[in-house]
Amino acid sequence: MEVLAQLKNKIVVSVQAMPDEPLYKEECMLAMMESVVQGGACALRVAGTRDTKNAKSFGLTVIGLTKPDKLPDNWLEIVYITPTLEDVEKLIKAGADIVAFDGTFRKRECSVEDIIKKIHSYGKFAMADVSTFEEGLACAEFGADMVSTTLSGYTSYSLTKSDEPDFELLAKLTKKLKVPVVLEGRIWEPKQVQKAFELGAWCVVIGSAITRPQLITQR
Repeated sequence: MEVLAQLKNKIVVSVQAMPDEPLYKEECMLAMMESVVQGGACALRVAGTRDTKNAKSFGLTVIGLTKPDKLPDNWLEIVYITPTLEDVEKLIKAGADIVAFDGTFRKRECSVEDIIKKIHSYGKFAMADVSTFEEGLACAEFGADMVSTTLSGYTSYSLTKSDEPDFELLAKLTKKLKVPVVLEGRIWEPKQVQKAFELGAWCVVIGSAITRPQLITQR
């Protein structure tokens, strides 16, 4: 459990870009990773085998995931974060210490149980990205090592107009679950990070507020 212990009460930075974005270039992603590591990130959350391999060079815990090059129009309805066993294998072979996967109740070709078993068969940790309390409970029961609020607000049945992190979901999960609970999604201010830790978050994953210049500019 040393890998998970290293994340406690710390900041994980999600360094991701879509292939049609300027920062997707390999040298840009590497520079971004190096920058946030210098800033104190305790771990990196990255997408795809290329960035997973590169993230390992910094000597930190790497949370790997896969996602499509372009999200389809019905992305609210589908499972798109590490949806298959093949995706799990690719990420682990690339060096992922923790594999993040979609733990929602949406229609899927591969069950949550099978995804978790596959991750564990390699001796790695399974991080379930969920959108509701019930999904978090189910993933923990299936053996997920961590549960994250990543997809709250990003499924058709969890939509919200709020630009705040889902503190309510975080609080409910931390009170109920014995596994580490992670806050991720819509985090823009240091005070939100502090609140997350006060509510029992194991760690906080920040992406857009640090690594997505176009969104920072728009905001």
